[in-house]
Amino acid sequence: MSMRPIIVGGGPAGMAAAIELVNHGQPCTLIDEASRLGGVVYRGPLRQGVTLDYLGERYRDAMQALHAEFSKVSHAVEVKLNTRIVGGEAGQWLYALNEQEKVEKIDFEQLLLSAGCHERSVPFPGWTLPGVIMLGGLQLQIKSGVVKPLGRTTIVGTGPLLPLVACQLHRAGADVQGVYEASSFGRIAKETLAMLNKPQLFLDGLSMLAYLKRHGVPLHYGWGVVEASGQQEVQEVTVAPYDDNWTPDLNRAVSLTTETLAVGYGFIPRTQLTQQMGLRHAYDADGFLKPEINGWQQSSEAHIHLAGDIGGLRGGEAAMLSGRIAAQSMLKQSGAISAELAEKNRQRYLTELKAVLRFRVGIDSFTQRGSGQLTLPREDTVICRCENALRQDIDSALEQGVQDLISLKMRTRVSMGDCQGKMCVGYCSDRLREHTGKADVGWIRPRFPLDPLPFSAFQTETEEA
Repeated sequence: MSMRPIIVGGGPAGMAAAIELVNHGQPCTLIDEASRLGGVVYRGPLRQGVTLDYLGERYRDAMQALHAEFSKVSHAVEVKLNTRIVGGEAGQWLYALNEQEKVEKIDFEQLLLSAGCHERSVPFPGWTLPGVIMLGGLQLQIKSGVVKPLGRTTIVGTGPLLPLVACQLHRAGADVQGVYEASSFGRIAKETLAMLNKPQLFLDGLSMLAYLKRHGVPLHYGWGVVEASGQQEVQEVTVAPYDDNWTPDLNRAVSLTTETLAVGYGFIPRTQLTQQMGLRHAYDADGFLKPEINGWQQSSEAHIHLAGDIGGLRGGEAAMLSGRIAAQSMLKQSGAISAELAEKNRQRYLTELKAVLRFRVGIDSFTQRGSGQLTLPREDTVICRCENALRQDIDSALEQGVQDLISLKMRTRVSMGDCQGKMCVGYCSDRLREHTGKADVGWIRPRFPLDPLPFSAFQTETEEA
């Protein structure tokens, strides 16, 4: 068993944790599925001469400072890039698909999971058409410095990523014809006090709105998507005013010609691994499943720590702080530092973290989803893209008395495909909770492997064997 702490995820949380561990004399191993460290917000430009302007000045400076700090301790960090964790068991081991495309078993005594998040899918008629792309995926194209969206781009959804990507697209020379924020302007006005806990972030947001106005990119509050349409690809998007419950007013719907439709409804934690490992989870008020975490970033298994967006979406600054707190717990457990010093360090990081969390409360309240979006799919709208399960299949199962996700999976095959529910379980759990009135409708434990494996992963060393 490895005596070195194992960190899964080389984003801000994982890097910050590794720095803390090494600074207190504890070498560690850092595993990431990408070809470089920094996390998904930093990913994209691998070529020389591509700048990091898309990050914004403040966050770019923070990430560059983190990389500089990491470089000072990198001699004591075993970094495994291009290595994807495809399964694991709590208290025992992980399975990784390494750079040679072989599955290897990794034992651990202490583990930190900072696996990040993935985008929330919201199905509506036409959401599977070519040209309809999730906002995070479109942002990755911008980061490449090579790919731009085709023709006119319309942005729909909710959250601070909408104006950010709109600004980035415009700077890259794309034609942004409009941004449609589902939440009303009144909501954001009510949360101004909470968001002033991080005045620089608040001012950054205002500067983005000013940029869009100055360059003639309209931003519509309280409007959202109704449907996308086209023959072989998206050609038109219909938007309409939303009420406070996000139910569209179809009498005032407007159709727009568009070649790219970017959809962003925020992110949810990547919990497939924590679920498979049998850690305790609970439903967040926003409908997603998240693992239980205490004040030391410990999961329900004390030697397994969780940091970053895997415990809830709070941004890069909070991810770094949660990683540093988790490291204090790991150092205390291993006896590398005293309990008193660990607590002192934890309190220092917690003070910084609380200001970020107060800001996030305002963001979360502003972007709180309405149940009206559940009515967007028509009967023939695909919900599970892997198994081609339609909304009418979900409706029939509910009419037949289905009360939980496991039963819904058995009746409709949702979540049985390669993505294991990343795309469809959110909508399905929302529908179940609305239908049953229960906050907890169960969950589907992902199976091994979490991602499809190449045949090379199973090839033995010799033909005879």
